[in-house]
Amino acid sequence: MVGATRVSQWVPPASKDRKFRENYRWHLERFRPICKILADYGCSLGLEFIGPVTLRGDKPFGFIYSIDGMMAFCESVGTGNVGLLLDCWHWYTCLGSLADIRTLDPSDVVHVHVNDAPAGIDLTDQIDNVRMLPSETGVIDLVGFLKELKDMGYEGPVSPEPFSQRVCEMPAVEAIRETHEGLDKAWKAAGLS
Repeated sequence: MVGATRVSQWVPPASKDRKFRENYRWHLERFRPICKILADYGCSLGLEFIGPVTLRGDKPFGFIYSIDGMMAFCESVGTGNVGLLLDCWHWYTCLGSLADIRTLDPSDVVHVHVNDAPAGIDLTDQIDNVRMLPSETGVIDLVGFLKELKDMGYEGPVSPEPFSQRVCEMPAVEAIRETHEGLDKAWKAAGLS
């Protein structure tokens, strides 16, 4: 993309083949040269940790799935242009707290995803691709999440990522309207507009 200064990629939270340290080195050997090239063009890379237990439980070797773990990895890359794609879904499903967000600086966050979780489902049973629109259920403390980003001084992109079958089946205009309404509700409650 011409003019893009932020790109992102998710990182699997577990492996069936590589133990933690081997997996860490494997990812580091791949991301470091990518980040060096991106830096040459003034771009930042946001790495997304993946939180749900349901994506880790069937693999023998756990990997990074939290803010602290991913920030440590970003620092290991050592290029100065890598941080988080911070998704409130993954923050919620990895048992993240508002205090975890307070440990971040604005430069640590490259991009933000917002959504909500289905109600009535235990945290450990949440499925990654079954999500709700922002503010739809209130299961995720989206207002607190956004307030922390505001308080830290984050001024980057925020985009909804609901993975909702219901929304996918709507006419486009209706899907956009409902998504906007949910995001706007959280935005206003967080004092962002």
